[in-house]
Amino acid sequence: MSELPRLPVRLPGPLHDVFRPPPTPGVLGVFAHLDATIEAIKQLRARGHTDFTVYSPMPRHEIEEALGQPVSPVRMFTLIGGIAGCATGAWLTLWMSYDWPLVVGGKPVGSLPPYVIIMFEMTILFGALTTLLGIVFNAAFAARRLGTIAYDRRFTNDRFGIFVPAAPGKAGPVQALLKQSGAEEVRGA
Repeated sequence: MSELPRLPVRLPGPLHDVFRPPPTPGVLGVFAHLDATIEAIKQLRARGHTDFTVYSPMPRHEIEEALGQPVSPVRMFTLIGGIAGCATGAWLTLWMSYDWPLVVGGKPVGSLPPYVIIMFEMTILFGALTTLLGIVFNAAFAARRLGTIAYDRRFTNDRFGIFVPAAPGKAGPVQALLKQSGAEEVRGA
C-alpha cells in the first residue's frame, strides 16, 4: 500500500516554529527485549543523561520505574479547573435564587442541597476542559523545546526504542553505550 502524498502547508511564523520544529540531532537505539531496554535506561541515567525518549509497543510499568520521571503537571490543571467549576456552580445557583427568590413553605432561599447537582456538573465540565487545556499547553511547550525526534515504525509492533538527543560530535559514546546494552540497531538521527 503506497502512502498518500503530503501537501506542503506553510504555516505563518510562530505557528510554524511550534508545529514544525527543526529535527533534533541524536542517537536512536532499537531493542528487541524489555530487559535490554531497561538496562540501557539505567546506564544512560547513571552516565548523566536525563532528557531522552523511550518508545514501547505497549505500556510497561518497568519502563516507568526505570525512567523515574516526575508526575505530569496536567493533574494540577484538572484540580484547579474542578475547584473553579464547583465554586462557579455554587455561585451561579445561589446568585440566581437570590435574584429571583421563590419562597415555598418557609424554606431558605439559598439552600445548597438542591444545587449540589449543578455544582457537580460544573466541576466535571471545568475539570475536563482545563485538562484538555493543560494537555495542549504542555504538548505545545514540549514540542517547542524538543523539536522533532527520530522514530521507527517497529516501535508500534514489537520493538522498544530509545532516542537520546546528542550533538553529532558527542554521539559516539551514546552509540557505544546503547550497543553495549543490547541494542540490535543503533543509528544517528
